[in-house]
Amino acid sequence: MSDYLGIYAASVTPFDKDDNVNGDVLLKLMERNLKEGAAGFFVGGSSAEFLLMTFQERVLEYEIASAFVGKCDMIAHVGALATKKAVGYAKAAKRCGYNRIAAIPPIYYGFTNKEICDYYYEISRAVDMPVIIYNFPGNTKREIDLRDKDWAALLKSEAIEGIKHTNQVVYQMERIMAHNPKLKIWNGFDETMIACMAYGCTGAIGTTFNIMLPHYRKIFEAFRAGKMEEARELQRKANNIMEALVNVGLISATKYILTTQGMDVGFARRPFSPLTVEQKAYVDGIWKENIVV
Repeated sequence: MSDYLGIYAASVTPFDKDDNVNGDVLLKLMERNLKEGAAGFFVGGSSAEFLLMTFQERVLEYEIASAFVGKCDMIAHVGALATKKAVGYAKAAKRCGYNRIAAIPPIYYGFTNKEICDYYYEISRAVDMPVIIYNFPGNTKREIDLRDKDWAALLKSEAIEGIKHTNQVVYQMERIMAHNPKLKIWNGFDETMIACMAYGCTGAIGTTFNIMLPHYRKIFEAFRAGKMEEARELQRKANNIMEALVNVGLISATKYILTTQGMDVGFARRPFSPLTVEQKAYVDGIWKENIVV
């Protein structure tokens, strides 16, 4: 575990009252997360509402967040439905100085395994950088299949640096690690952080790290110190909060909590809905009962 890369905030996208990207608030939030112990940032991913943003807005976000290049590890999510767009995002991220890029697989059309693997090869070749596969089958409906020759070859190729494993099937993560021990693996479900650390993942990337990174630092430190009961109890409390956030809508709830913390991140974009008064009260209650700062 000596090479554990640390905790990365999957940064949200703040929007102002006119629904424009609010760079000032994004930088303020990232600065706070860095002081709280973030090892780096995952910019432009699911937490950032990337599918609800234009090409120009996503590139603008890379540019704004690049203020932290050189201060910490910076991962730009460049995934898109079209390979051409993903390559465009990857080139923009490289221009901005990001040292890592990640991408979800292309979705919707039922692409073959070979077509998906070719997508990753093409992104990597276009910018001469390896790619982190954003493995999120619950949302993409695409599974990594180690029995498939194209997937098996891709995961042993120089085109791939690692996996953001946003999958509650921790066994799959271990099988990927066994297939290629050189891959870096970031746990992507906050709820399974200590389970994936036990298997030897090399980092964690999460939405709720935006709002409760000190709590997760305590989990991380307790685990590393061998204080398993303390780590499990802190994880249980974190999971109680996560369950409440998911019950009312993770992105909207995360942005609500940020506003209560003095971060004017605005609302999640439609078709997301803001929390109701009742939902806010429910989240506030669970938060107060479980957060450890």
